[in-house]
Amino acid sequence: MNLNNRSFKFFVDFDGTITLTDVGEAMFDRFGDTSKAGIWIEDWISKKINSKDLWNLLCGTVNDFDETRFDDFLYEIKIDPDFKRFAEFCEKENFELRVLSDGFEYYIKKILEREGLAHLEVYSNRLTIDKNNKLIPHFPFTDEECAQCANCKRNHILSFSGPDDYIFYIGDGNSDTCPAQYCDFIFAKKSLLRHCETNRITYFPYSGFSDVIKKINELKEKKRLKKRYQAELKRKEVFIQG
Repeated sequence: MNLNNRSFKFFVDFDGTITLTDVGEAMFDRFGDTSKAGIWIEDWISKKINSKDLWNLLCGTVNDFDETRFDDFLYEIKIDPDFKRFAEFCEKENFELRVLSDGFEYYIKKILEREGLAHLEVYSNRLTIDKNNKLIPHFPFTDEECAQCANCKRNHILSFSGPDDYIFYIGDGNSDTCPAQYCDFIFAKKSLLRHCETNRITYFPYSGFSDVIKKINELKEKKRLKKRYQAELKRKEVFIQG
């Protein structure tokens, strides 16, 4: 297979990957009920509830939402210092880059705009504020066959990838364990890294996007790249099922 730049597709998680903290968790710690949030997040991690249930519960704990206070809170959120360089690297190399998040576009767009990255494609859940200043979550990208995720990242990966593409995933958390299985090259840390190790899934460990850029430059120099066989099988299974 001819190794050309256009065949590289990157899918990147947001909370804890692009940002240094999980914005969704921090948001409800600050504006919701901290004690309940902790219990529900543990229930989600142990798969007692799914992402849609979790977000509905968490949003229900926020009363009289103040957008100005929230914007001030977002200014405390820092992104990986090398992510902007990574985005510029992808643009220069003609690599496709998309942000996939099980969090909310409401804060993702604000943070990316602040960092001069508003042009990036984002696929995530949505959030609106009603007349009583209550948070209302919306889930435009659910999949009936997926019992756990609110935003089916797997579907985005399959929709934007073809058989000749080399598919990369970069993530850190529980919502990344499903989509990563469909990717040829996985950059993992924290929960995603532990998942890969437990399930013997090949991955590259990373601590920040400087590590990712370094590894991608190494891969670019290879005459031939081998796709992950199990990922190819899983993609074919979905396409066969229709």
